[in-house]
Amino acid sequence: MTEMVLASGDKFVAPGVKDFFLPPIFGEVTKPMVLLVLSILIIGAFFIAASRNLKLIPGKFQFAAESVYDFGRNNITREQIGAKDFKPFVPLILTIFCFVLVNNLFGLIPIIQFPTMSHIGFPLAVSLLVVYPVYHFVGFKRHGFVGYLKHQTVPPGAPWFVLPLLIPIEFFQKFILNPLTLAIRVFAAMFAGHLLLLVFTLAGEFLLLNGGLTVIVAPVSFAFALALTFLEALIMCLQAYIFALLSASYIGMALAEEH
Repeated sequence: MTEMVLASGDKFVAPGVKDFFLPPIFGEVTKPMVLLVLSILIIGAFFIAASRNLKLIPGKFQFAAESVYDFGRNNITREQIGAKDFKPFVPLILTIFCFVLVNNLFGLIPIIQFPTMSHIGFPLAVSLLVVYPVYHFVGFKRHGFVGYLKHQTVPPGAPWFVLPLLIPIEFFQKFILNPLTLAIRVFAAMFAGHLLLLVFTLAGEFLLLNGGLTVIVAPVSFAFALALTFLEALIMCLQAYIFALLSASYIGMALAEEH
């Protein structure tokens, strides 16, 4: 455990990985599990409430829901999959975007203050159990078994003599590495960002309560924590967008006629 030794002789024990493993609330149910279910309820309630009384001239609530839908439909799904094939995948990509976004933003909400995606199991489950099967299934359906394997592992125009080296690399990337990096990217950002917020917030509190000259330094730590909060909010939104964007991109590449 990292320790910061102060002039007074007291020690500040910095937060670490152990602080992300919260004790069960009841039975085997932990806070991240509850937040996961809560995110589904929030997303469902938001879209149901927004669509109950649709108007030609939308109010603020309907406009917000339509903006989220339009963003997921046109700016992510349509752009990555293409105008010909994108429509069946709009609900999936929109759901992934909203799900990751809400679970990320939990890290900034007072009292909750925990980004669910900072637990690797959750983004890994979305990647391996949802995105991975979907984009390979549509690829096999579109191109056939042998045709899809060739589509994914043999770039057009590649010289024949490099294929023995290129095919295993492409196979490893498309069938093993892609789903892992999709999950690790959002996990690493949420874990590192929340850990930094913990460090500066708890350090500021420690310096303030420790007394002596350290009180002068405490506002600096709190200022860093505040600045990081705004930066983390931006990263949370970007990571949700990137996760949905890459998911749609993988589906688009699986459906594409060319590699």
